[in-house]
Amino acid sequence: MLTITLKIIFWCCLLLVAYTYVGYAIVLYLLVVVKRAVKGRPVKAVLPADEQLPDVTLMICAYNEEDIVTEKMKNTRALSYPKGKLKVIWVTDGSTDSTNERLRAYDEVNVVFSPERKGKTAALNHGIKSVDTPLVIMTDANTMLNRDCVLEVVRCFMDERVACVAGEKRVMARNDGDNAAEGEGMYWKYESTLKRLDGELYSAMGAAGELCAIRTSLYIPMPEDTLLDDFIMSMLLVGQGKRIAYAPDAYAMEYGSADLVEESKRKRRIAAGGLQSTWRLRALLNPFRQPVVAFQLLSHRVLRWTITPFALFALIPLNAVLVALGAGTVYTVILILQAVFYAAALGGYLLARCGKKSKLLYVPYYFLFMNINVFRGIHYLLTHKSNGAWEKAKRA
Repeated sequence: MLTITLKIIFWCCLLLVAYTYVGYAIVLYLLVVVKRAVKGRPVKAVLPADEQLPDVTLMICAYNEEDIVTEKMKNTRALSYPKGKLKVIWVTDGSTDSTNERLRAYDEVNVVFSPERKGKTAALNHGIKSVDTPLVIMTDANTMLNRDCVLEVVRCFMDERVACVAGEKRVMARNDGDNAAEGEGMYWKYESTLKRLDGELYSAMGAAGELCAIRTSLYIPMPEDTLLDDFIMSMLLVGQGKRIAYAPDAYAMEYGSADLVEESKRKRRIAAGGLQSTWRLRALLNPFRQPVVAFQLLSHRVLRWTITPFALFALIPLNAVLVALGAGTVYTVILILQAVFYAAALGGYLLARCGKKSKLLYVPYYFLFMNINVFRGIHYLLTHKSNGAWEKAKRA
């Protein structure tokens, strides 16, 4: 009886892990293929003439970003959008360096300053009050946008069902062999594929704060302790029956974390924010309310933030006990494969510590690295209550 029970638990855990990281992508792709067969591929909207394009505000949230002001403003001025139709707001949240002083050199910039640092969510709540255009694009000071970014975002808003547009995040490595940056880059390529398919099926599941645009009138103020402001903000709109469009031709570029310690800070906070978001958006998991949204949200986000990491790390002890009980050859084979996987991850970790990298070994290491940080995120969430201000991770 014990062996049968352990077998059931083991296979449930294994299937859950497989579905979360591989199975959902396959199911999602197949659903999109069926949708294309029935309705055809989506067609890009045609933009109106320049004089008919809507006014847009680019809102940049910043905390002590004096070193990046010049580069960011050069990037902003290079954006291809009709003159006079793109407004620029910097929301400086408790900055104590010369960020505000440097911004005075730019006549087109409206600086919204809060002397007390409360975090990005508070900055968004504060800054949105100064936006008087129908569309607002939110981005970070340390991310650079491609030239046609604003045009591509506006193109998505030609569809009245779209309340939010999620741009693509691209992670750059400053030097060859920057393990944290390259690992983060691989992860975001996978995420971008899922977002594109999610968006084509019905709606992308959240937008990244590096490049997120919404219809200004639909903004819903969030509690200041919100950790994943971009995700919560965009998913609240989905809860209203709206869609998040994914715009791969509008992208934000940034350097990855300086090292794996700095990347761990980000993953830990994101995991904590994921757990917080799961609770605050729990109404969206009701399959009787929005069945497709519930399926996408659970499969793409919630599982990897909640029970799947527990299932992943339960596989080794469950497998070992089953082998000890003589459950069968298949369990011995799976245990050997798990041992090889963890050995490869250890090898990837040791190489990363030495500043070297093997893609064959680094993939399993980064996969475990992300899941371990879910548990660190639980601790972060429990010890950072009522605090939405994050410690910035150093970039490469």
